[in-house]
Amino acid sequence: MLWKRSFEGLEALVAERGNALLATAVLLTGSRAAGEDLLQSALERLMRSWGKVREDREGYLRRIMYNLAVDQWRRRRRRPEVFVTAEPVGPTDLSDVVALRQALVVALAQLPPRQRAVLVLRYWEQRTEAETAEILGCSVGSVKSTSSRGLSRLRELTASWDTFPIPNGAM
Repeated sequence: MLWKRSFEGLEALVAERGNALLATAVLLTGSRAAGEDLLQSALERLMRSWGKVREDREGYLRRIMYNLAVDQWRRRRRRPEVFVTAEPVGPTDLSDVVALRQALVVALAQLPPRQRAVLVLRYWEQRTEAETAEILGCSVGSVKSTSSRGLSRLRELTASWDTFPIPNGAM
């Protein structure tokens, strides 16, 4: 089958890392539907470059996702964004954890796009400052200051959560 030969490894990548990729896309966009669209667009772009990308295809795909998300934010700069509470990605039976994560996604969606992207890269994806700077095309100093401002704003938005129940072992 020609498709399997020309895109060898793509199916395995999506099967193994699809949920994690979708979770990141949801955080970047603010909703599951928009996250699915972002991931699909990124996969299409990856397929166009499949033969050229030999190493770290997941990293290349994630870079495409971040760049597409930033491009979308730039296009919508003058139009207000409306975010819907993201659905949890993956099964869970801890309703408090789901509620907390949904509340966190809503708070994250209230940040400016650049702060949101930096926080997702640094703390969700656990990227280094240098990796984050390279992905977003800015300096390490910009990543540090944007991260600091984003965390500060996120603390303000979540200040009333001190009574929010966090189950043992959650997060």
